[in-house]
Amino acid sequence: MTEMNAIRAHRRGGPEQLVHEKAPRPHSGPEEILVAVRAASVTAGELGWDATWTDSFDGSGRDRTPTIPSHEFSGVVADRGDAVSDWRRGDEVYGLIPFTRDGAAAEYVTLPAEMAAAKPPSLTHDQAAAVPLAALTAWQALVDHAHLRPGQRVLVHGGAGGVGSFVVQIAAALGADVAATAGPDDLDFVRSLGAGTAIDYRHQRFEDLLDPVDVVVDLVGGQTLARSWDVLKPGGVLVGIAAPPDPLEAERRDARAVFFVVRPDRTGLESITRLIEDGRLTPAVDRVLPLAEGRAAYEALEREHRRGKVVLRVGD
Repeated sequence: MTEMNAIRAHRRGGPEQLVHEKAPRPHSGPEEILVAVRAASVTAGELGWDATWTDSFDGSGRDRTPTIPSHEFSGVVADRGDAVSDWRRGDEVYGLIPFTRDGAAAEYVTLPAEMAAAKPPSLTHDQAAAVPLAALTAWQALVDHAHLRPGQRVLVHGGAGGVGSFVVQIAAALGADVAATAGPDDLDFVRSLGAGTAIDYRHQRFEDLLDPVDVVVDLVGGQTLARSWDVLKPGGVLVGIAAPPDPLEAERRDARAVFFVVRPDRTGLESITRLIEDGRLTPAVDRVLPLAEGRAAYEALEREHRRGKVVLRVGD
């Protein structure tokens, strides 16, 4: 087999550039695995990243078009490189693919073997594909950057979304007191995830309702990000996912400002898997579409309200 079905874009742009077509099937390098993709998840804003189109994060590198999007996957090892000893053909794996290489909106994808983790046994492939990017973003925000401790207070902006739903659950699982902002129809949903306080961002001002918090994780940006300084304790941490917090404002308030790009991390995924298997973390899947409807999946990210991740089903 030399070809596979894939979603590709031949020039920069939004969902209108995506086509379902035949593409060359990749081959695993010496330290890589070839994965037969069962499901892939799509991410808001992904088509606007320079790394989606080039081999660098700032857009200065080699053009990679035609490019295949979607960097979180669940599937089965189909082949492995000569230097790979920790995976065998038939192993069920999931993971986050580096952003500067082709993604998983295709029947096959390759990635460094060290970046994959064993798929959580209790999850279907559709559910598992919704985990890696979103949950690792949440894990790295709370654990690696905020150094969250049990008993601390956390405010999550956008708690019902693909990443926000994981931030709420992981913060609660780590013993934090969680507040989350969401739309009026999602308040019960974020409470079910572990938020002790659910705030209707359309009709309520979070700064009028909350005592100072230790950590803010913002997935909204704009004025929501700017207003968040007013509820952060001195010495607290504001983690921006949608946009960088102002470092000068952080200095003025004796706080920390963090902005980061999520990275593939097998150890982090293994910690996330343990939370899943312990029943303390459940991926929120908004909808599952067939691979051929990849353009519609990305359009949904731009135009529709979502509760959790949008997943592409690639194979059975």
